[in-house]
Amino acid sequence: MRSRDVDQARVRDVVGIVLAGGRGTRLDPLTRDRAKPAVPFGGSYRIIDFALSNCLNSGLRRLLVLTQYKAISLDRHIHTGWNRFFCRDLGEFLDILPPQQRVDDNWYLGTADAVYQNIYSLEMAQPRLVVVLAGDHIYKMNYQSLIDAHEQSGADVTVGALPVSRAEAREFGTMEVDAANRVRAFREKVANPPPMPGHPDMCLASMGIYCFSTQFLLERLKADASDRGSRHDFGHNIIPSLIDTHDVLAFPFRDENRKRDAYWRDVGTLDAYYDANMDLVEVDPQLNMYDEQWPIRTQYPAYPPPKFVFSESGPEGRRGEATDSIVCPGAILSGGRARRAIIGPGVRVNSYARVEESIVFEGVDIGRHAHIRRAIIDKGVRIPAGIQIGFDAEEDRARGLTVSAGGVTLVPKGHCFAAEPVVAHPAHADSLEAIAAR
Repeated sequence: MRSRDVDQARVRDVVGIVLAGGRGTRLDPLTRDRAKPAVPFGGSYRIIDFALSNCLNSGLRRLLVLTQYKAISLDRHIHTGWNRFFCRDLGEFLDILPPQQRVDDNWYLGTADAVYQNIYSLEMAQPRLVVVLAGDHIYKMNYQSLIDAHEQSGADVTVGALPVSRAEAREFGTMEVDAANRVRAFREKVANPPPMPGHPDMCLASMGIYCFSTQFLLERLKADASDRGSRHDFGHNIIPSLIDTHDVLAFPFRDENRKRDAYWRDVGTLDAYYDANMDLVEVDPQLNMYDEQWPIRTQYPAYPPPKFVFSESGPEGRRGEATDSIVCPGAILSGGRARRAIIGPGVRVNSYARVEESIVFEGVDIGRHAHIRRAIIDKGVRIPAGIQIGFDAEEDRARGLTVSAGGVTLVPKGHCFAAEPVVAHPAHADSLEAIAAR
């Protein structure tokens, strides 16, 4: 089905730039081997899929994705899952641009420098407008509305904005606006952000989404590149430098999620990431992943459907089942149970195992009688039979695991568990000799 309210002719000469080069250090160890936008989300997706889906659904079919750190898995994901949506014969493209040292010998020094180093690609595309986006947020948005507001207002730059609590606002650029949504002050990540008029506990935060006319953007990038004192960042330098001399418009976030409250998440910490995933297993989740009018697309590996086997009776019977959970293709619950969990592709939950309030990435094997609670298990990990994870933070740390400030245990990719005693439920003590069997 067609995405709602999209007129592709109006955005045919617009280029979208997706900034996907951040280290994501606060998500370590999920980002030890991958860029933050490549981190799995919601079972089948990657974080970047939301920005790319918003572009596609908004009719933006000329995209530049700027990568930098640990980008192999991100490159692979885009090549295998996204290039099929773009036809170069029709002038469409989705190009991945790592630092090419076209203008100097540096890697990307900041968000503005990342775009500046790719001026050549912008000049070749000759767009009328440029929309700059972050590739690491979870939300649904029609960028046509932002573009329309930018052109109708005559602003020099339009900034996507949303209300956040004052406590959260310390991690964002915050704005003071007048009655016409003109930005009168912009401060990046300050300790005491300005409140919204009439809402002393809220601030108006920048979403890291900017719309420029191409020529104006190029002029500002060149001026910033020559400033040796600049951090070469949109939030720290480009936008604040325009407030007193140019017309900067704040565009209120309009959620395509069609729920009561707008949904936007910065999954920059392990706890924020965990909470956003757990939002999806609610009975009526605020983020609607089943909306055919605004689909979130991704790469779908050739896995068979999920499978649930064994149905022995009794409270501790061997039963393959999942309740209030997301179970991805290729998963097999072979006598194991999941509750309020996200079970990724190709996962196996063996007999009598329990997975509760947890996120399990692709290819994980959970041994018999294992019990996982409030945990994130990275790709390909083998969980030993009988082990408990997420019950004792000190015990988890002693195993070399990460425990977040909110008490979520993370098992990183490649982690090998030391041999531990296998403990089965008393009702199955006579089956210990088979505990390592499939």
